[in-house]
Amino acid sequence: MSNVFIRPMELDDLDQIMEIEHASFTSPWSKDSFQLELTENRFATYYVIGDEQKIFGYCGLWVIVDEAQITNIAILPEYRGNKYGEQLFSYVLQQAKEKGAEKLTLEVRVSNIVAQKLYRKYGLVPVGIRKNYYVDNQEDALLMWVKL
Repeated sequence: MSNVFIRPMELDDLDQIMEIEHASFTSPWSKDSFQLELTENRFATYYVIGDEQKIFGYCGLWVIVDEAQITNIAILPEYRGNKYGEQLFSYVLQQAKEKGAEKLTLEVRVSNIVAQKLYRKYGLVPVGIRKNYYVDNQEDALLMWVKL
């Protein structure tokens, strides 16, 4: 196992982020969207996880006053199943706490049971459904939250 790092995302990472984004989502964010998040959104911090070879995952976090929101999290398909998503999620939760967040929310596809299991492991509980939330197929989103 190579040395894995987690650090804040930089603009130079965006080509690799786009590879992850397109491999992970049917409606990927644009490179411009990430660029705006990194340069214009003062509430946003994005983190990358990688090793000597490449960046293979990322997670976005917004913290507004005492509330945190995970905007997105993704791991390249060939790196899944190695607990990298859990490592990254745990790290980002800690960052949210350090930034003063008292609670954290996220949306997850109702069909994404693997992600829901991870979130439940960290204490997140379902609090509602956002009907037709995902634009690609109108799938509902499960809204989950946890008190940090």
